[in-house]
Amino acid sequence: MLLVADVGNTNVVFALFADGAGRGAANGAAPEIKARWRIATDPRRTGDEYAVWLLQLLAIEGYAREDVKRIMIGSVVPRSLHNLTVLAQKYFNVEPMIAGEGGASWPIAIDVDEPRSLGADRALNAIAAHRKYDGDLIVIDFGTATTIDAVDYNGAYKGGIIAPGITLSLDALVGNTAKLPRIAIRKPDTDSVIGRNTEDQMQIGVFWGYVAMVEGLIERMRREIGRPARVVATGGLAILFDEHTSMFDAVDSDLTIEGLAILAGNATT
Repeated sequence: MLLVADVGNTNVVFALFADGAGRGAANGAAPEIKARWRIATDPRRTGDEYAVWLLQLLAIEGYAREDVKRIMIGSVVPRSLHNLTVLAQKYFNVEPMIAGEGGASWPIAIDVDEPRSLGADRALNAIAAHRKYDGDLIVIDFGTATTIDAVDYNGAYKGGIIAPGITLSLDALVGNTAKLPRIAIRKPDTDSVIGRNTEDQMQIGVFWGYVAMVEGLIERMRREIGRPARVVATGGLAILFDEHTSMFDAVDSDLTIEGLAILAGNATT
């Protein structure tokens, strides 16, 4: 089987696929996820610590370490790569593939000024979105940062936008003001944007302020692309915004890990 690890700034997501998942080029052919697990990102976590946690979870799902034949890692946290490589080599006897490197180099054009600076998560989102959806795409990832990326009808990554993530913005607001309380990220109780108390005003600013930013950037990006573009959203808060707005054409929570499986299916050894 294929084990993938998507290392983000906040969490590491592991997912298990049937070996050979992701091969082929037909649109809509998303690889099937057999199991997935999430753990907080900590670059200090050793390969041994990962193994104690992960091998137990594999067993709970009915799999043995010997079932894992290939491992693909995509990371935006370089310090985590060494310990995940130790995990693969020591506990699975597998030399891991690293997304964007060697035989797992990007199979799409990265049409920007500094291609090597593109985060693995954004390239993987582009790969998976192009596999699953036709035409020009705008891919939004609500992570630690919010990224909005343009992918053309040929699958080329054309560039995009990086903005502070909504949780990061709220942390900065609360952490740098003396009297503002910690609030949950949710839709305000009404659609009014004139809040009557401090918490309501914060909810409006966080939720509707973020909606206004994303809607405005989507519209500006669509005008610049000059062709119809489908908007695909991923990341933890995509579902929240999708429930209360019509910004997205599709919400795809597994885009990044599916991109890892597709990349593994195309990789050379």
